[in-house]
Amino acid sequence: MGKKNKQFVEKITAMEDDFAQWYTDVVKQADLVDYGQVRGTMIIKPYGYAIWENIKDELDRKIKQTGHSNVAFPMFIPESLLQKEKDHVVGFAPEVAWVTHGGDEELAERIAVRPTSEVLFCDYYSKNIHSYRDLPKLYNQWANVVRWEKTTRPFLRSSEFHWQEGHTAHATDEDAAKETDRMLGVYADLVENYLAVPVLKGRKTDKEKFAGAKYTLTIESLMHDGKALQSGTSHHFGSGFAEAFDITYLDENGESQFAHQTSWGLSTRIMGALIMVHGDNRGLVVPPRIAPTQAMIVPIAQHKEGVLDKAYTLRDQLQDLVRVDIDGSDKMPGWKFNEYEMKGIPVRIEMGPKDIEKEQVVLVRRDTGEKEFVALHDLEARLPLLLEEIQSNLYQKALDHRNEMTSVATNMEEFKQTLDQKGGFIKAMWCGDVACEEKIKEETTATSRCIPFEQETVADTCVCCGKEAKEMVYWAKAY
Repeated sequence: MGKKNKQFVEKITAMEDDFAQWYTDVVKQADLVDYGQVRGTMIIKPYGYAIWENIKDELDRKIKQTGHSNVAFPMFIPESLLQKEKDHVVGFAPEVAWVTHGGDEELAERIAVRPTSEVLFCDYYSKNIHSYRDLPKLYNQWANVVRWEKTTRPFLRSSEFHWQEGHTAHATDEDAAKETDRMLGVYADLVENYLAVPVLKGRKTDKEKFAGAKYTLTIESLMHDGKALQSGTSHHFGSGFAEAFDITYLDENGESQFAHQTSWGLSTRIMGALIMVHGDNRGLVVPPRIAPTQAMIVPIAQHKEGVLDKAYTLRDQLQDLVRVDIDGSDKMPGWKFNEYEMKGIPVRIEMGPKDIEKEQVVLVRRDTGEKEFVALHDLEARLPLLLEEIQSNLYQKALDHRNEMTSVATNMEEFKQTLDQKGGFIKAMWCGDVACEEKIKEETTATSRCIPFEQETVADTCVCCGKEAKEMVYWAKAY
């Protein structure tokens, strides 16, 4: 970026100098959010919300394709209801925000602002499931939740965030297990094929699983700075919640059985992954499939006769083919170039008098900065192909980075050295003892990210204690 053009956009801290500040700068300068009045809350601005809406709409389509129905439950939970499942309430208690007054009157019972909605769905299911014919219940809700975080950062960890939370009830443990697997697959498909972020699929350790779950499945992604981000989770509850809430049904033999449940969620936190996986020192980079604007037309020398008219005609020709917009403002082209690079719009289409004379346009890729001259009569064929090339390139670039930042450690000395000097994912064997898991976290601040479905044997002994290993685990420092 030349010195002349720097005046048009505010400077972004280089990610190599201060990654945390780079992230904050991109979030602000790309016009994604503003800060709310209450600590840890955020105002998602139009451009940020447009990206989230595209993610949301695609996920909502996939959820409905798998037979689920959307519902809306209250945001308030009586304290007595929240405490019904003991493991669950212990897991969430430090983060719960409480309502103690209604108007001027103190409430007889505190009300929690939902941190998650398991207990609400359980209470509903206990009253509405009676027979095997009532099963399965396949529900999803789009909602905002509140978790009183001590340290906050836009999208990654905020006191209030938006998400979807699926809550299902099934006749058998096997049916619930299939649902848990299926929805993790939906998340992996969304994140890899639409956000161009490669993920690891696996199971959380018992220490890291959801409070009250039988087990938790997860997709984990690696950020540019070598830290991991939990990007979506799917939980198998077994019959634990059903037993606490008396969710029973009569089976085909007329015998009473407990239902088996699942829960799964993906939140605006995935916006943080989008920023930290694809962004660069010029700002945001948005994959074409979820970009609100896939191509931005920037007229050059638009004050000259016919230029602006031709640009608008081009916009009208393309708008049924791709999500296209035009900046016909009187701002300088250099300002516009920097603005749309900052916002990560996949393709910039430049058109000036000389281009019109030659019946061509200039296509500029956001991911590589490469320019391509395309004849107007070839543009409708070329532009969609270019967008797919960008989508594929972003995924491959992220996958290559993850592969480069994945190491193997066979003992604690190797583990610590790799974590300090390189970061990223570390593949290491584990004996299965939670004491070793806790020791690794205490000595390195790295946590177990997942026990991958695709297991490897990288050593015979546990990386921590040296005893016989049980399984391979991905470890990393994480957001």
